[in-house]
Amino acid sequence: MESVRNKPTKGKVFFTTLGILSLIFLYLPIVVVALYSLNPDSVNSFPMRGISFKWFGVMIHDHMLMTSLWHSVLVAILATCCAIILGVPLAFVMYKKNFPGKAFLEKVVLLPLILPGILTGIAMLTFFQLMGIQQSMGAVIIGHTTFLIATVMPQVYTRLKTLDNAIQEAALDLGATPIKAFFYVILPNIKTSIFSAALLSFTLSMDEIPVTYFLNGTFSTLPITIWGMTHNGITPEVNAIATLILIVSLGLVYLSTKLKDAK
Repeated sequence: MESVRNKPTKGKVFFTTLGILSLIFLYLPIVVVALYSLNPDSVNSFPMRGISFKWFGVMIHDHMLMTSLWHSVLVAILATCCAIILGVPLAFVMYKKNFPGKAFLEKVVLLPLILPGILTGIAMLTFFQLMGIQQSMGAVIIGHTTFLIATVMPQVYTRLKTLDNAIQEAALDLGATPIKAFFYVILPNIKTSIFSAALLSFTLSMDEIPVTYFLNGTFSTLPITIWGMTHNGITPEVNAIATLILIVSLGLVYLSTKLKDAK
C-alpha cells in the first residue's frame, strides 16, 4: 500500500518535466549570454576556444555604454529616493486611517505595475505634453517614480500591518509627539522593509524600457542603448555588460528578499 502511494503518477511526472523544461527555456539564454561574455572571439560561436575577460575591458572603455550606464544609475537612485519619500508616508496613512474607498485605493496603487509599460509611457507622454513638461531626464525620473511607488507602498504597508499598535500608543503616553513616535518608534521597526523596497525599486528602474523610451528625450539609459546596439546583432561587449548587470541585479534581489524576511 505504501509503495503504491509513493509511486509517481503520470500527471506528477508530466508536470515535473514541464516545470523543468520551462526553467530551462527561461534561464538557458541567460546562461548562454554569460558564457559568451567570456568568449575570446568577436563572433559568438560554440564551443569557445577558451575563456577571456577582454570584452569587459572593451566595455569599460566604451564611452557610449558607460555614459548610458551612468544615466541609468542616476535615474534609478533619484527615482528610488522619490518613491521612498512618497511611498512610505502613503503606506503609513493607509495603515493609520480608515476612510471610504481605502480597499479600492489599495488596488489602484498597484496599477502602474499591472498596466503594460507601453500604455503607461504613452499616457505619461501625453500628460506631460499637456502640462508643458519636456522629454528629459526629469520626465523619466517622474515616470519611474510612479511605478516604483507601487513597489514601495505595498511592502511597507504589509510590514506596518504586522506591528503592534501598542508600541506607538506607549510612545504617545510617554509624551512623544506623533512625529517623534514615527521617527523613533515606527521607522526603526520598518527600516528593513524600506531598504528591501529600495533595492527592488533600484533594480526595476535599471531594467525599465517602455516608459523611458517615451520620456527620455535626448539622453539614453543603458537598456535603451543596448536595445539600439542589438539592431545589427549582439556584440561581445553587450554580452559583458549584460552579465555584469545580471550579477548586480541578482545580488540586489537576493539582498532585498533577505531583508524582507528579516524580523
